[in-house]
Amino acid sequence: MSERRRRSSDPDGGQGPQGNPADGGRPYAYGSPPEGAPVYGGDRAGGGPRPGAGPRAGAARATAQQPRLTRAEMRRQAQKAGAKGGAETGPGRGGRAGASGKPGKKRFIDYPRFGKTGVRRWIPSWKQQLTVFLLFVGSGVAVVGAAYALTPVPDLNAAVDRQNNIYYWADGSEMTRQGDTNRQVVGLADISKDVQNAAISIENASFWNDTGIDPKGIARAVYNMATGGETQGGSTITQQYVKNAYLSQDQTLSRKAKELIITLKVNEDKGKEEILTGYLNTSWFGRGATGVQAAAQAYYGVDAKNLNLCQSAMLAGLLKGAAYYDPSIKANHDRAVSRWNEVLDRMVTTGAITKEKRAGCTEFPEPQPKKVSASMNGQVSYMVELANKYVMAKDKNITEAALGRGGYQIYTTFQKDKVDALKKAVDDFRSETLDENKRPDTDRFVQVGAASVLPNDGAIVAIYGGEGVEKGHHTDNADTFGVPVGSTFKPFVLAAAMQDGVQTETGNDGKPKRINADSRYLADDKAEIRGLNGSPITGDDGKPYRQKNSGSSKPGYVTLRKAMEQSYNVPFVQLGQDVGTKKVGTLVEQLGLRKESLADSSTITFPLGTSTPSAIRMASAYGVFAARGMQTDPYSVAKLVHQGAELKQFTKPAPKQVLEQAVADNVTDVLVNVAKNGTGSKTNALNRPIAGKTGTTDGGKSAWWVGYTPSLVTSVGMWREEPGKPGLLTLNGTAKKDEIHGGDFPTDIFTRYMKTILNGQPKENFPKPEEIGEQVDSSGAPSTASPSATATETAPVASPTTIAPTAPNTGNSPSAPVTTGPSETPTSTEDPCLVPALCPTGGPSSSGKPSGKPTGRPTGSSSPSSSPSPSGSASGAAGNQVAPQG
Repeated sequence: MSERRRRSSDPDGGQGPQGNPADGGRPYAYGSPPEGAPVYGGDRAGGGPRPGAGPRAGAARATAQQPRLTRAEMRRQAQKAGAKGGAETGPGRGGRAGASGKPGKKRFIDYPRFGKTGVRRWIPSWKQQLTVFLLFVGSGVAVVGAAYALTPVPDLNAAVDRQNNIYYWADGSEMTRQGDTNRQVVGLADISKDVQNAAISIENASFWNDTGIDPKGIARAVYNMATGGETQGGSTITQQYVKNAYLSQDQTLSRKAKELIITLKVNEDKGKEEILTGYLNTSWFGRGATGVQAAAQAYYGVDAKNLNLCQSAMLAGLLKGAAYYDPSIKANHDRAVSRWNEVLDRMVTTGAITKEKRAGCTEFPEPQPKKVSASMNGQVSYMVELANKYVMAKDKNITEAALGRGGYQIYTTFQKDKVDALKKAVDDFRSETLDENKRPDTDRFVQVGAASVLPNDGAIVAIYGGEGVEKGHHTDNADTFGVPVGSTFKPFVLAAAMQDGVQTETGNDGKPKRINADSRYLADDKAEIRGLNGSPITGDDGKPYRQKNSGSSKPGYVTLRKAMEQSYNVPFVQLGQDVGTKKVGTLVEQLGLRKESLADSSTITFPLGTSTPSAIRMASAYGVFAARGMQTDPYSVAKLVHQGAELKQFTKPAPKQVLEQAVADNVTDVLVNVAKNGTGSKTNALNRPIAGKTGTTDGGKSAWWVGYTPSLVTSVGMWREEPGKPGLLTLNGTAKKDEIHGGDFPTDIFTRYMKTILNGQPKENFPKPEEIGEQVDSSGAPSTASPSATATETAPVASPTTIAPTAPNTGNSPSAPVTTGPSETPTSTEDPCLVPALCPTGGPSSSGKPSGKPTGRPTGSSSPSSSPSPSGSASGAAGNQVAPQG
């Protein structure tokens, strides 16, 4: 801009060129506004000043010698003038002069800050921030000081003296009481120095020098509780003693704050020796033992002062949680040994013992067998253990130590008449069938686990956990895992195919076709298993994988109904491939099986029951079929009362739909046929509708039956296992039978049990299933293929004294002949073709039954190889292994 245009035409100090607001504030072309244009700044057109438009404080009018100030320069001059009280202020800005020129009243708190603009007006000064911080800290110190002064150290907690827990049957009558006092207070001189050092080394190495608290541990615990995370330890020995002796076990912020204050007082008032003595006398060690003296007697039968280093390290390891580290519990043993080594190594690190003394503990000090009161004999101990586990899982604040101190009234779901009937069925089977004295190599160590669950409710009404703790059996067989369930898994594969469909064919909607029980699959022994692309699946040996059945029959293509009835393996392994074994795995988790009990769902033999869920979980999963698709988690406690107050979180689990009703009903219809005409035909003795499935694993390692009526589901598992020695022994040879199958002893026990509880009860019929899906045959099935009568309907050799039951055709095929159930001779199995002379090797014959739509999978040859399939466990994704049978 030229010097001439910058100069003002107003010789007496006017404001220079007037900005045109309509032109972005640019000056008028000739230094003065046109006639009629509004004047901004200075006097109004009418001759008087515009309201509130007095001269800006400290601002000089722009001249040629004094150019117009920038905004920043004017703002700084305004601030200086404001300090002298000469500038005009807007309303409400204390500390600045008003329009009259008089200084405004100064505010006590300068906020928003005077003289600042924009965001800076709202940012407190460092003096204000420091003041607030000091006020906050001072208030906090005052509150803590007041709380410290006003919080007394309470009397020793009465809960240290244990109370009874009372357990009730489902009808409200008393089952048993647990919690007789098992606590003896001893002085520090009567406690082994090794126990003292072990406890300090693993729990609180700085015990002798600390103030009684661990700030990091407190902060971590408070954070976890505040955020809903899992409660955890980290407390010092002093804190744990305070919690044991003075406070409740509740994991709440208020209780934690009180614990902190009392800990500081106790640490100040008591000596470290007194605190350590109290801690070791009030800690929970499991086995009903409160205090180290009771624990020494319970685990090793000695006084606390006589415990050696190895025993002391084991007991110190229990302080972290006896429920997880008691080595007498099978699932805990490896964990207990690892914890024991950790304690010993920690004692070396802290200098409590030397490496040479540590080297003396090379063998884990196994405790003596657990002693249980007479009131816990029989099935009672297993029911109490199951109820306690459920309580602790439902409420994480209720620990084993809390239960050990007692004061709980636990109302269980167990029905006494059913528990007694189930025990009697097992006892009668044992006495009539097994003879351990004559056949010790085959009839000893036979284990039975069983459970009954109410469908659509989830209540566990009966269990059989073993022969009783009084006979040295401490593991609950009804709630154990590690025993493969075999072919009882096959109904889950069928349910997945009915609900999710098979990927080998798609419907009009582009989704996998949902099949029905009339779909036909090849059932020949050692038939090749094919992938979705139609190619044979390659085994670990590089050759096509061939699946083995229980027998060597070659019945050709059979319906899935027939395959389930006779428990052929080949069709369900192929069906698993067609559906997708991972989809089957997803479904069984929805049915209630725990993921940790499931085998790898990507393995080819996953459909044959290589998984190891408990009897309780198997009964619960089959309960979905009985409940027409509704799944309810199993539970064993209906109500819990503590110190007279009912805990509201113990409510019945809510059912949810996981299977379509039609799918569940159709699976049930197939399983009714299994019980009536197939491998479960022993249940015909009940003379009422029963649905169920047998299961047997390779080598006779286990045998199962899971059966149900519309109102009750019961699973029975059997295996052989020597106590203290991991690994399953074969059942083959038991009771002089060459092979043991699910249709033998497990079904026998179920039938004995149901005869008792169903006596006098009206018959219940299953609902008639709606039609679902369509017939979708596997690849290679001829358009007119049906198993020949000689191939699949030939009855096995009957017992001289027992005639195998017969039943009319239950299939939908008009040409299906009458079938004959399996023999009940000692040599019968789930596969009817055990006698080679009765089992043809030819292919299928024609029946005129049309096939489903052709699949996209290449037809190819599906004839079995003449080479035998190698035996082994099904661990590979597609290895040539003998998987669980029938």
